Amino acid sequence: MNYDMLLSMIGQYGYAALFFALWLGIVGMPIPDEVIVMTGGAVTANGILQIIPAFIVTYLGVISGLSLGYVLGRFIGKPVIERLKRKKKMEKYLTASEKLIEKYGSFALVISYFLPVVRHVVPYVVGLNKMTFRRYALLSYSTGFVWTVIFFTVGRFFGDYVDEVGRLIHTQGLKWMWLPIVLLAIFVIVRIVRKNKNKTASFS
Repeated sequence: MNYDMLLSMIGQYGYAALFFALWLGIVGMPIPDEVIVMTGGAVTANGILQIIPAFIVTYLGVISGLSLGYVLGRFIGKPVIERLKRKKKMEKYLTASEKLIEKYGSFALVISYFLPVVRHVVPYVVGLNKMTFRRYALLSYSTGFVWTVIFFTVGRFFGDYVDEVGRLIHTQGLKWMWLPIVLLAIFVIVRIVRKNKNKTASFS
């Protein structure tokens, strides 16, 4: 599946396409989560979907996909981790996730949101380590809300560049976590400047 196909699916199936594209991220969807969330924002800007329902569905897709990982880790445990270890591509992400948890503890859940692939592995590991669901939900759902707001908003205002920005963030991970914030800041500044110019012009 590519970006154009995702847009086509959203046009055909609406909100359900957004939810399942994110929920299936746990099994390795070929489109980065960042791109899917930003696409959700973009299609509200052009009127395909309504902003509030689209955001809610997107947020639920994000947290439900990651929560599935937590549940599998908590109740199935080691077989899931052993399966991940057998995949060479996933082994490095599993190692990175374990080191992140070892260094930052529960806060690794917060950091992992800004690390592609790792965000899906960390819930497995904390579930395996028997983190309580209450603590998991507190950290993951609150961070997930902020993360979704950031990328959803970027998608609304920079919809023409969703695919490029999303893939850049996906490949560079934490190095580019500041990018959506900077883009939002630029947009807000431009809007304020334009608004002030219009006010000045109306008084002249």
